[in-house]
Amino acid sequence: MWASACAVLQATARAPVSSATAFPDTVPPDVSPNATDEALIAAVQAGDTGAFRYLVERYESVVAATVIGMLGPGPQADDVGQETMIRLYRSLDQFEGAARLKTYVTRIAINVSIDALRARKRRQNRLQSRDAERPPDEPVGHANRTVERREQKRLVQQAVRQLDTPYRAVVVLRLLDGYSTQETADILEIPYGTVLSRLHRAKKRLADRLRPLLDADRP
Repeated sequence: MWASACAVLQATARAPVSSATAFPDTVPPDVSPNATDEALIAAVQAGDTGAFRYLVERYESVVAATVIGMLGPGPQADDVGQETMIRLYRSLDQFEGAARLKTYVTRIAINVSIDALRARKRRQNRLQSRDAERPPDEPVGHANRTVERREQKRLVQQAVRQLDTPYRAVVVLRLLDGYSTQETADILEIPYGTVLSRLHRAKKRLADRLRPLLDADRP
């Protein structure tokens, strides 16, 4: 997997979790990987880093899908994924169970991704870089169908990453990660109607950017 549970545990070892928690203080002596989120969190509260390893493994793919959707694959996505897990560990004492842990960790991933995007934009402005605005490479005319589909997927992902951050976040959560409209609203902490309006505008912008690709794919 792209994020190392061991690395996360080492990074968080210097930041113990508060004992204040909404979950029970009594922790089974042997917490299994199949234990509930509540049981694993309670074990982490009691100092069982192995239990946090299970949480990392359980939600690693969830974080990866969100972070890569927001940033694209690469070292920055790796860093943001690990930072997400570190923040999850440090905030477990604040998690009251009002939302599912999956929703909670996804919200952290979105927020860390947005911070990374802002830092990236500032860096690009300082360097006056135009790399992010370069048009995508033209697909090879005689490539086989598998290569063409891979190229199309890359162009779609690139189009998503070119959306402004508020629209990108909605597209990643609602369309790529498969969250419901209400779940997306909860994660982003915005009204239900705002999710719908942003999604509508994002779809229109994506359609405009991908129209040449769609037209070329027609018989």
